[in-house]
Amino acid sequence: MFRPMEQIKGRGAQSGEVSTRFGLATREADGDWRDVAETLDGPAPKLRTEVTVEHPRSILSFNQSPDISFDRSVNAYRGCEHGCIYCFARPTHAYLDLSPGLDFESKLFAKPDAAKLLAQTLAKPGYSPRPIAMGTNTDPYQPIEARYRITRQMLEVCLDARHPVTITTKSDRVLADLDILQEMTRHNLIAVAISVTALDPHLSRLVEPRAPSPAKRLAALGRLVEAGVPTHCSIAPVIPAITDDAMEEIVARAGALGVTSAGWIPLRLPHEVAPLFREWLDTHFPERKGKVMSIVRSIRDGKDNDPGFFTRLKPRGVWADLFRARFGVACKRAGLGDGKASFDLDCSRFRPPMTGGQMRLL
Repeated sequence: MFRPMEQIKGRGAQSGEVSTRFGLATREADGDWRDVAETLDGPAPKLRTEVTVEHPRSILSFNQSPDISFDRSVNAYRGCEHGCIYCFARPTHAYLDLSPGLDFESKLFAKPDAAKLLAQTLAKPGYSPRPIAMGTNTDPYQPIEARYRITRQMLEVCLDARHPVTITTKSDRVLADLDILQEMTRHNLIAVAISVTALDPHLSRLVEPRAPSPAKRLAALGRLVEAGVPTHCSIAPVIPAITDDAMEEIVARAGALGVTSAGWIPLRLPHEVAPLFREWLDTHFPERKGKVMSIVRSIRDGKDNDPGFFTRLKPRGVWADLFRARFGVACKRAGLGDGKASFDLDCSRFRPPMTGGQMRLL
């Protein structure tokens, strides 16, 4: 059970209870004892980010979902320090017996063998290339990428193999790999989407506490466009009565930067994300909670979330129609047409990576 606590600054979630979805034992701190403990021992230490090295046996994941445009993805990390309160990947931490709340954004896992595993997978006989999606579960350019550089290593593998990649991120740290991205662009192997959820920096810090500011993300969009990298602006997610008022301005600014496509995704609240989001509303927007959740349920047939194939990414109802119409008008005004992306990446140049210490003759 999730209970509101005092505001935890710099983090999205406001509690760290372990999920009860799998019948795991939970603990609850008694309020009186917490007060006594603070008197005797002082305030609890500041929550710090911990990184555990993970050595998986495989790295490329495949899916058959009819709702998404890719059939394979790769994730360099588990958990994400950006701490976006709405992140649909939060429930995956429950599989590790960790909290989808604070643990998801403070207890991270890095996979330093990812590039090696990816090369081995791409080198397997019979492998058939299709674009690999990066950033589908956790952000490939979250802060710890500056230390581990796993995303960059995987891009190097894909460039060598002439394998197409799509990247989704909320970070301007993607510019650290601009040299690789430009070279991949030369071979029509890359498309980058940067998500801009809000424009007000204060609101952004509440919704996505450790993600780069909206200004930095917009600047990164412009820099990628200048470099010739195929670039997409994603407004993901649109939070009713919290961030939706920025939709038109985000599209307008993206169009002015030369971005040629944009898209929006409605708020999703799967599993533990729903109570975490309600708790966040109690902390930051108690006066709007009723309205926000009423709209959310109205576009999900009266539920907090719709997990169904074909419908989970397609909100319904009056509010959904309104958001859809507003977005369409904004795209036309910004010169983006219907806003849809049309990145046709090249799979025809794929060549299996050289493994086992071999060098390519080129």
